Formats: sequence, C-alpha cells, structure tokens
Amino acid sequence: MIHQHFMLVQSLTVVENVALGLPSSRGPLTDLDRVSKRIKELASIYGLKIDPDSYIWQLSVGQQQRVEIIKALYRGAALLILDEPTSVLTPQEVDELFIVMRQMVKDGYALIFISHKLHEVIDISNRVTVLRNGKKIGTRPTSETTKQNLANWMVGHDIDFVTKPGKADLGDVRLRLDKVSCESDRGTLGLNEVSLEIRSGEIFGVAGVSGNCQRELAEAITGLREITGGRIFLDGKDVTDFAPGDLTNRMLSYIPEERMRDGIIKNFTVAENMILREHHKQPFSNLGFLKLKDISIHTDKLISQFQVKTPSQATLAKNLSGGNIQKLVLAREISRNPRVIIAAQPTRGLDIGATEYVREQLLDQRKRGAAIMLISEDLDEILALSDQIAVIYEGRIMGILSRHNSTRERIGLLMAGVHPEERTPV
Repeated sequence: MIHQHFMLVQSLTVVENVALGLPSSRGPLTDLDRVSKRIKELASIYGLKIDPDSYIWQLSVGQQQRVEIIKALYRGAALLILDEPTSVLTPQEVDELFIVMRQMVKDGYALIFISHKLHEVIDISNRVTVLRNGKKIGTRPTSETTKQNLANWMVGHDIDFVTKPGKADLGDVRLRLDKVSCESDRGTLGLNEVSLEIRSGEIFGVAGVSGNCQRELAEAITGLREITGGRIFLDGKDVTDFAPGDLTNRMLSYIPEERMRDGIIKNFTVAENMILREHHKQPFSNLGFLKLKDISIHTDKLISQFQVKTPSQATLAKNLSGGNIQKLVLAREISRNPRVIIAAQPTRGLDIGATEYVREQLLDQRKRGAAIMLISEDLDEILALSDQIAVIYEGRIMGILSRHNSTRERIGLLMAGVHPEERTPV
C-alpha cells in the first residue's frame, strides 16, 4: 500500500526507511549498501529520481511519495495499491510507468489505482469504481464509460469539466523576481537565478516534477526562506528582506503545499485558524482583546461560503479531513482580498467537486485583479487555469510559455530538463 499520508520515519534516510522491518541478508548486521543499490536500480527503471542517503525530512511531499512507491516495489508486492502515484511524474514518465504497470498485470500482479485524474483512470484501468461520501456508487468496465460520465457520477450531478478562464485583463506588475537564488534544506543550491513577472489579473502557472525547488520558490517569495541572491519586488517595492508578517500586511496570501505543517495550527479551533492572519486587527480584536462575537460571525460566513464541513467552529482543526483543512486555508487566505496569491498545490487530495470549487475561486480572484502564482504538479490544472506557464527544473526556469503555445509534450520535455529543440532524432 502506498498511503496518501506517508508511513515514513522523518529522522531516517530513504534507504533506512526502505530497509525498516525487513530481515537483513547479513543476519544481525545491516546491509544498507545492498538496499541502496537496489533502490537506485528501481529508481532508474521507474524514473523515480531519489537519493538513498537523503533524510525524509529534507524531501518534498512528492519526493516522499516516491519513497513510498520504491518501498512497495522493493518488497515485490503481489497486490499493489497506489494512491495518486503519478503526481510526481512528468507526462513522459507517466507513460513509462503505465507500460510497467500493464506488464505487471500481464505477469499476474493485481493493481488498485486510486486517482483524481480521470484521463489516467480511463487510460490504465480495466474496471473503475466510483466512491462518493465514503460510499460505493457503482462499478463499470472502463471501456463502457467516459471521463465526463465519471465526473458526473462522482459529484452526483452534471459538471462542466472544462475550465474556461477567459481572456486575461492584465494590469500592472504586482510581483517581480530578479535573479533570485536560495539554498535548499540540504544546504545545496536550490533556486538558481529565477526571474519572472506576474501581473494583476493573471494566473502564472509553475509546472514541474515534485522536488525541483517549487517549495523553495514559494517560501522565498513569502519570506519563509532566506534568499542568497537577487531581489523580490511587490507592487514595485523591494521586499527582499521582509518578514512574513510584513508581507501579509502588504496583502500577500499564501496557500502552502503542506497544509498540516504550514497552513494551520492543529490544536487551534476552526475559528481561531480562520483569523490567524488578522487576529490582531479590527474587527477581530480591540485593545488587545479578541472580539469573540465578530470572530464567530466571520467564521460562520466563511464556513458556509467555502463549504467547509465541520461539526462546529469550535472543532479543533486537526480533526477535519485533509480536504476540509484545505478549504479552511483557502477561505482564510482568499477572504482577505489579497493583491498577490501564492497557491502551492491548492487542489491536491480534493475530490472533483471540491477541485472545481477551488479553481473557480482562483478564477474569481483573477477577475478581481489579483496576481496569482499557481504552483502545481497537475499538468491538466496548469494548462486549464494559467495565462502563462513557467517550467522549473532543478531550481531553474527552463522556459516561460503562453497558454496558447503550450502543449503537454512541450511542457513535459521541459519538466524533464530537455528543451524540445534539443531532442535527439530517433
């Protein structure tokens, strides 16, 4: 089983996590060198780039998912349950993984493939089961259904599957990065002289395989990571060394990739989490005292508007589902009417209906005039929402494309670090 919430020991390395619980070929002595060699072989076969000696806490969410995949493959499982396994792969790597999965099926393996990416479900599965609100709605042969039918079935009503962002009404440059560099968690070079501009009324997509410094990019912009070179400008003002709170006051909002770690305080209530950004300001406090009635009215409004499913606003945030925690974060950040929004993986782990709702909210903010950076590993989401698309690879911007001259193949090659014109003819 490759779990959605990873079963990894953060303080151990990749190779130690893979070997954990398995007998050693050397009896009482460890055989981590042999395990490491096998990990590298599996990583090469499946296109899952990973350093066996890296500590889990140093890895991004996507890289940790790769470790879970390698753990399952290392154990030679006869039945493999994969929960969103392709979110860390380029389109080309997805095709390669599907080739391997089809071969495993031919060899007698059983695979359960859990995914919100309906085109992948249609492509890879023989039968498909739809779940809604924890209940089985039904099962059909995949050959007898379509992506549109599955989407409608999942939500319970007809759904407009194609997002229509419309023509962008661009304004002034709200966010500008000029040759920004920073270190990674491992102390190595992370961002490498990244330059870009995002205008008012624009969604600027950042595409890339997980672990190519998307998190470093978001944290550098939001003041959570010290930059080692370059400058950052917000509404024309140099904010390179500003603290996160100062950027918040300048109406920058952040929807983080790791909602449990960076998006909420788990032991605070829903209401307390809703006002984290503005708790010290009117109308939520006066002379240092919280105004509980105003906070309650504000929270009820956001719970209803953003469809947050919670027993009450006094419920601890840690007791909500992952999807509802994401809605809570989205409600808090968007309700501020920010001028700049950094949205990292905003629909990860959400169902079709919730995903559609989140995307509509981002488009509404775009229409309102916000400048939005959308960092996503879902290429369909990037292509559907973005006015411009930057592709990041190993901390560098490989290229910036407009929506109209972007294709999955072209973006996929850039995500793999290859310019389309550099391909070797076959």
